[in-house]
Amino acid sequence: MKITVNRFVSDANSTISLIMVDGVFVCFGLEDQYQATKVAGETRIPAGTYRVGVRNVGGFDARYAVKFADIHDGMLHVLDVPGFEYILIHVGNTDADTAGCLLVGEMTDPKPGAMMIGRSVAAYRTFYPMVIAAAKAGDLTIEYIDQDRSA
Repeated sequence: MKITVNRFVSDANSTISLIMVDGVFVCFGLEDQYQATKVAGETRIPAGTYRVGVRNVGGFDARYAVKFADIHDGMLHVLDVPGFEYILIHVGNTDADTAGCLLVGEMTDPKPGAMMIGRSVAAYRTFYPMVIAAAKAGDLTIEYIDQDRSA
């Protein structure tokens, strides 16, 4: 199974993307901005394809076990990203809610300087159950595509 994150617009603080599962649009994404030199907690991960596993420890896992008790089976964890650790897929609405992680939402406002996504919990409740079994089976990848940047 494959998640595709098609980054289509960005500004000095945020990046908005289309998130697809096996080629079908599911929701929007929001991440930090592109930076040639990584700034901890303020830089999106590089374009490329990575494995997605499940993280069953840490604060996010504990909170989501309560908040999403009916569906939670560990945090979706993007693995083996050079120079990055603990990249998760979770809820949130703005750049302030991410430190390099991918946020999901049902709607977006790509206005430069005020980018955001909305209805994040609803999007997570749709997206997460679609992919968690594949992540647990070791059969989930995620590809980040930078269509927001000129070659």
